[in-house]
Amino acid sequence: MALVDNAIYVEGVRVATPASLDETYEVMKANNGFAWIGLYRPSDEEVRSVAAEFGLHHLAVEDALKGHQRSKLERYGSNLFLVLRPARYLDADERVEFGEVHVFVGPDFVVTIRHAESPDLGRVRHRMEQTPELLALGPEAVLYAILDQVVDEYGPVVAGLENDIDEIEDELFDGDPAVSRRIYALSREVIEFQRATQPLIVMFESLQRGFEKYNVDLELHRHLRDVTDHALRVVERGDSFRDLLQNALTVHSTLVGQRQNDEMRRLTETSLAQSEEVKKISSWAAILFAPTLVGTIYGMNFDHMPELHWTLGYPFAVGLMVAMGFTLYAVFKKRDWL
Repeated sequence: MALVDNAIYVEGVRVATPASLDETYEVMKANNGFAWIGLYRPSDEEVRSVAAEFGLHHLAVEDALKGHQRSKLERYGSNLFLVLRPARYLDADERVEFGEVHVFVGPDFVVTIRHAESPDLGRVRHRMEQTPELLALGPEAVLYAILDQVVDEYGPVVAGLENDIDEIEDELFDGDPAVSRRIYALSREVIEFQRATQPLIVMFESLQRGFEKYNVDLELHRHLRDVTDHALRVVERGDSFRDLLQNALTVHSTLVGQRQNDEMRRLTETSLAQSEEVKKISSWAAILFAPTLVGTIYGMNFDHMPELHWTLGYPFAVGLMVAMGFTLYAVFKKRDWL
């Protein structure tokens, strides 16, 4: 059932709870009060019924039917149309869920069309019915109470995002490869949060400019100023979150680059060490090859061979081996191969 709650108020008191939209229209006219109609994911026919009864502008109705609108406020004569993007933080999933609520406000009606679980408009209605003196101020009072609820529900979202950012800052220096993905995902949530909250300031300024023109009660002036202050703090926190995440991404990139440099340095040092070992091995191989070469030559069994019957032939061969070995050792040592 799309009709979640439906009531007629006179002087701040609920005088009727019609069971259908048609009954609402009849009772409202009979009692000379204002109607507060709460719809949850209504059908096109229900939206068009409300639009026809209260003379809603077709462009606003079209936006309400399409959904997926950005936060905004539009005025059509004496009627207001607002799109609000409430949000709630899901602790189990550590993510932000965004909703959408459309609010039509006229001289004798408030129509809310909710497309998600938040905001809790039932709480708004209960609070307003507990303060009939405020509810007696009319549909504008309901509008400001809805705005107050939406802004209040941003509080847990801000706390949840802040906690996620603190966790990311701890993970940055742990070398977790998944931290960049989490930073990116959280950045998208923060951007979406900014899109939902930043237009509120312009909307509140627009409402304030219409105070005198539409004779809005002074108490509602104060109420809206208080909500505006809360919204400003929320927007400022959203801006700071984006800066923190940008800095975190920069630090992460720096740390990744540093780790890559350290790895390259380690590989280079390993390669140099291996190169030194190869030099040593090659040097000793050359030193050992020299006497082997001499011994091989003098070990050949030919009848006619120079120095074959020379008395000093053997000492000469041994001396030549030692001399060549020491010569090669000195050369390699001078070049730091040994």
